[in-house]
Amino acid sequence: MSLKIRVAVFPVAGRGTRFLPATKAFPKEMFPIVDKPLIQYAVEEAVAAGAEKLIFVTCASKSVIEDHFDSDSELERELRESGKIELLASVKEIVPSTVACIYIQQEIPLGLGHAVLCARPAVGDEPFFVHLVDDLIYSQTPCLEQMRRCYEYHGSSVLAVEAVLADQTADYGIIATEEEGLGLSRVISIVEKPNPEDAPSNLAVVGRYVLTPTIFDKLSATDRGVNNEIQLTDAIANLIVDEPVYALLFEGLRYDCGNKLGYLKASIEYGLRHPDLSEAFTAYLAGLNKES
Repeated sequence: MSLKIRVAVFPVAGRGTRFLPATKAFPKEMFPIVDKPLIQYAVEEAVAAGAEKLIFVTCASKSVIEDHFDSDSELERELRESGKIELLASVKEIVPSTVACIYIQQEIPLGLGHAVLCARPAVGDEPFFVHLVDDLIYSQTPCLEQMRRCYEYHGSSVLAVEAVLADQTADYGIIATEEEGLGLSRVISIVEKPNPEDAPSNLAVVGRYVLTPTIFDKLSATDRGVNNEIQLTDAIANLIVDEPVYALLFEGLRYDCGNKLGYLKASIEYGLRHPDLSEAFTAYLAGLNKES
């Protein structure tokens, strides 16, 4: 099997019900963090890690995602003619011309595992990234790049994990591990959304995976689990029986943009880091603090 990861899968078919009514007609993946939508941050991270083929597992109501990554010759012409060169650069080739985008519809919402399985014909027999757009991770070295390096060293699937509070385990897939050092450990068990008293640890799998193509056979044989959905966690539990799976305590700060508070935190902190906004925004927030 090739050790080069060329493919990234983005499961983006969810309806974003926690953000209704905003998501009734507008995908949550297109919510902006300052001046870029969440999906663009995800794509940029995957491309930086070497992805050359981007597979979006989507649904009929989310054509705006495809529109975002398509070229808009009329907009580009207007920006060019008005001399707005920086804005032109920001919208031209959002995805490099060397990178292919493929859109696959998940006809029935049967969960993350099913969404990944839908990508099988486009992925083929090679390792691939899975990137959940809700999890925005700020880091000096992109999280997927950190995981790519681990995969190239071990040649096995890698899960991004972080420690969570005990009362949060029911929101995540939780793993038990054998330590290997330097933030990397071998996964010995994984369970989907356990109650705190049943959790094997407080290490939660977050929205980044490197998976070998063996996972597709495991997904095909996986029955519906939690929420009557095909759970990727259950397939990984079966994968562990046949081949090693590693967990990486990644370096970075994660924002759960799938909930309102996490989205607001990301918007504020990315605004504070923005080179054009940082000074003025910092002053504005300081003024609010004085007023309160």
